[in-house]
Amino acid sequence: MQPLPMNLSVIPAGQLRLRRHADFQAVYKVARKHYAKEMSFFFAKRVPLAELKKNVPVPPEGPRVGLTVGKVLGKAHDRNRIKRRLREAVRRQAGLLSDLPVDVVLHPRRTYLTLSWAELESEVAQAFQTVRKLADKPQSPTPLRERKGVSKNKPAPKKPNNAVKTGS
Repeated sequence: MQPLPMNLSVIPAGQLRLRRHADFQAVYKVARKHYAKEMSFFFAKRVPLAELKKNVPVPPEGPRVGLTVGKVLGKAHDRNRIKRRLREAVRRQAGLLSDLPVDVVLHPRRTYLTLSWAELESEVAQAFQTVRKLADKPQSPTPLRERKGVSKNKPAPKKPNNAVKTGS
């Protein structure tokens, strides 16, 4: 699968990556989990520059991609191999997201160690095409975690007790 034509030398590799914990948390806060065959991913559109506060650092205008490869995926050398392969696939497929101001977080499965290169690259391309398709749809202005019934951590609201207590 061929990416859209784009001169990747224009975008430094460091600008294609999510690095700060706060950036990852911002994506998790407003995004839904999407699934591809061998990975899951989150994405969120970034706030337009005009809406940023004065003291907030300005993010780059193109797409940014973050990888999360936890210890459950294997020993350090396995996790590093997964990240190296995934970073290269992201770099090659970055043209699919070239003009979108989105942040994407990829969660690969352990099977990424044994996937052929063609399968891995097509998996990333499929995820990016899904992001491109869904990024054109309007997102809800309220973050998911603040919507009613979505958060699992909040206890259910208490119902008022209508029983009348009698004094003793």
